[in-house]
Amino acid sequence: MGCVEPPETMPAVVAQAPLDAVSRSWVDDLSLPPGRRDAAVARLHAYLLRVARFELARRRAAFASFSRGELDDLAMQTADDALVAVLRKLPTFRGASRFTTWAAKFAILEASVKARRRTWQDREIALEPEAWERFGGPGCASAGLEHSEQLEAIRDGIRVALTPHQREILVAAALNEVPIDVLADRLGTTRGAIYKTLHDARRNLRAHLAKMEAA
Repeated sequence: MGCVEPPETMPAVVAQAPLDAVSRSWVDDLSLPPGRRDAAVARLHAYLLRVARFELARRRAAFASFSRGELDDLAMQTADDALVAVLRKLPTFRGASRFTTWAAKFAILEASVKARRRTWQDREIALEPEAWERFGGPGCASAGLEHSEQLEAIRDGIRVALTPHQREILVAAALNEVPIDVLADRLGTTRGAIYKTLHDARRNLRAHLAKMEAA
């Protein structure tokens, strides 16, 4: 935990509703100046570590090959990452739930991300530029003529309305169900960049389909 440094200054937290006493205590203590909040940060990290260990144990199948020590290290990494996220997002806490419930979600999310990455670690991700050509092909016609024609229209839209990069991302994420964080890791980019590419691809595809319907 020594490598985790809370921000030097914390913006004022605006509550949506009056906080319960325990949540208010957490927020007040974590909003203290550096040095004075260290004890609260340590308590928060210990809490997040307990949540991380529980969540990783619940997802044990993804880490079947891990030793006890490796799993403990992963739990520590999860708690570290969750702590940084909680401190960064502290000004957004509105009191809709208890602070500990809100904070636990960050540890659960980090554990989920690490489990997905582990599950896909040894799996090959086929980023096939031509895979979209199989979408809506003859094998998809069993749902009926109208559905088959819709799939064919989508396939044509993927072909003419998307860039090769957009097709690659759409096929991997939407058709092959590769998790966004895993895809970002493999391509050496960020989740935000992947989401933007997917957003642009879907927007272009919708515009193309609307144009075809209006023709």
